[in-house]
Amino acid sequence: MRKQVELHKSRFLTELVEFLSIPSISSLSEHKPDVQRGAKWLADSLELAGMENVEIIKTEGHPIVYGDWLHADDKPTVLIYGHYDVQPADPLELWETPPFEPTIKDDKIYARGATDDKGQLFIHVKAMQLLMEEHGKLPVNVKFCIEGEEEVASPNLAPFIKENQEKLSADAVLISDTSFIEKGQPAICTSLRGALALELNVETANTDLHSGSYGGGVPNSIHTLVELLGSFHNNQGQVSVEGFYEGVPEPTEQLRNEVAEIPFDEESTKKQLGLDVLYGENGFTFQERVGIRPTLEINGVGGGFQGEGLKTIVPSQAQAKISCRLVGDQDPSEVFKRIEQHIQKQKPVGSKVTLNQLIQAKPVSLDSTNEMIQKAASSFEKVYGVRPLFPKEGGSIPIVEVFSRVLDAPVVLMGFGLPSENLHAPNEHLHIENFTKGIETVCDYLLDL
Repeated sequence: MRKQVELHKSRFLTELVEFLSIPSISSLSEHKPDVQRGAKWLADSLELAGMENVEIIKTEGHPIVYGDWLHADDKPTVLIYGHYDVQPADPLELWETPPFEPTIKDDKIYARGATDDKGQLFIHVKAMQLLMEEHGKLPVNVKFCIEGEEEVASPNLAPFIKENQEKLSADAVLISDTSFIEKGQPAICTSLRGALALELNVETANTDLHSGSYGGGVPNSIHTLVELLGSFHNNQGQVSVEGFYEGVPEPTEQLRNEVAEIPFDEESTKKQLGLDVLYGENGFTFQERVGIRPTLEINGVGGGFQGEGLKTIVPSQAQAKISCRLVGDQDPSEVFKRIEQHIQKQKPVGSKVTLNQLIQAKPVSLDSTNEMIQKAASSFEKVYGVRPLFPKEGGSIPIVEVFSRVLDAPVVLMGFGLPSENLHAPNEHLHIENFTKGIETVCDYLLDL
């Protein structure tokens, strides 16, 4: 298949440039027409690749694009998921080339969405097209379910999956929205932490007060906030919220060995980050802390006077943004209740405290020994000459858990990005080598299935 990929490489890159030129930013209302245009462009591309029953399905937000090819009798069915929406491009002044004018240089293609996720998604579309052109059919049954809301937490996809279980039923869900360990070292992620995002608000008096007239005699909202935030952890790096660790499994020896196989240089990491020491829960390595252990992080703090100079007040309001990463059987709703109870128990008198939930996602753990995952590993090894590792991703892709649970199918996270490709940041890019080898790998995988 390598010769066929190289033969069509120039055409495929030209099409990818068209796709990346569409500013399908799902979080900004002024780009709603662009998101619609991205859906239409993708639907046309699926039809060009030979997919049937192609639909642009309306939701309460941005549309879902569906297509299938279901003529491989007695063969497995693979559901391919991806997203055609992208992050905002700000700050624009840090881009070396315009984010929606894709630029190819140094065997990379630079544009917003290049690696997250248009470039990786397009690998699958072109793999289908090559298989159809080469064989006149696909080796397995294929369904595409592609959303335009991943970057805004997929509010409409989970209900769609639940309402369309038969339409989306599959023997495996194939997703390319993750990264290699490093250039030349493929990876199949087998664990994603769940997420819980919160906003903590503190109110004391009904207005800011003069610190000379009232200081020392009235509650201070920032004092309350600092006290609450300081109560979330003990000096062992553990979360102090009662019941927080319920559902967290004890890591098995196999799991810890898989985590330890991932290359990591502590001294280099500290130097790169400008740190003297790393930090975290006692008894666990850095890789374990950021991959298989739960966390509670303070993401932002506000309140009081922030301008130049000094304003001597007792502030009446303060806020903090908090996020948790969850593992195992931790339930985001239950963790929220535990944090809420902790706050009510710990808050000083004279303060009104409210806690609002912003985002939640359940964790997901995948069995690296599953046949569908092992066959993907074999295809990586065949194309790249290196057996993939099985990292545990510290971040979250909330919809993975929904696919796994609702469709009762293994999820294969066959990513072709690199950690260095600036996803969500200026100068996002995709290595063209991984784009072309990715097409070859996906073809080999489906043929092997």
